[in-house]
Amino acid sequence: MTNHPDQTRQRVLHAAIRVFARKGYHATRMDDIVQEAHVSKGGVYFHFPGKARLFLAIIDHFAEILERRLTEAIAAQQGGVARVTAALEAGLATFSEYRPLAKIFLVQAVGLGERFERKRLEINDRFAALIRRYLEQAVAEGDVPPLDAEVTAYAWVGAIYELVTRWLLTGRPEPERWLPALRLTLLRSIGLEAAPLPPRPQEGA
Repeated sequence: MTNHPDQTRQRVLHAAIRVFARKGYHATRMDDIVQEAHVSKGGVYFHFPGKARLFLAIIDHFAEILERRLTEAIAAQQGGVARVTAALEAGLATFSEYRPLAKIFLVQAVGLGERFERKRLEINDRFAALIRRYLEQAVAEGDVPPLDAEVTAYAWVGAIYELVTRWLLTGRPEPERWLPALRLTLLRSIGLEAAPLPPRPQEGA
């Protein structure tokens, strides 16, 4: 164990993710997080003076991970179709890899009051702004026909959230079905067509 403030904060944050994912927001107590983190109560409250503040920090943590991965995926590609595919792959892989965080953001934070809804709206705006910048760049480069990039970006965010939320609550559709259908739908929504994705290699092949 370590007493370094940054590492203690991360320990508390990751413990809170596990507890919130298991118990939900309302059933979670700060004492549960103290016990899970193996940190003193004073150490927890030094970084997060209350359950609401900690919950909001978790949402920010997930948003930072997702935004970083999307930005890196888009920057590594050239051309509209390749960037859409890379961004979708990165985004859906992140939701799948960080399922507890995704559940906290997309399911548990809904309906918790105006403070949480404003945070969700802020995060949605960040993601939509990222997509909008990419779409406007693609239009400027001639890869995409002229369009309303702001409305399109919010529509894309809504489509992705709906799909992931359904998976978080029901287990369906399975993640391996997400990319081909979403890619085709989103590309067509901006006037592009794309060849089918190549089949993924079989394990052990």
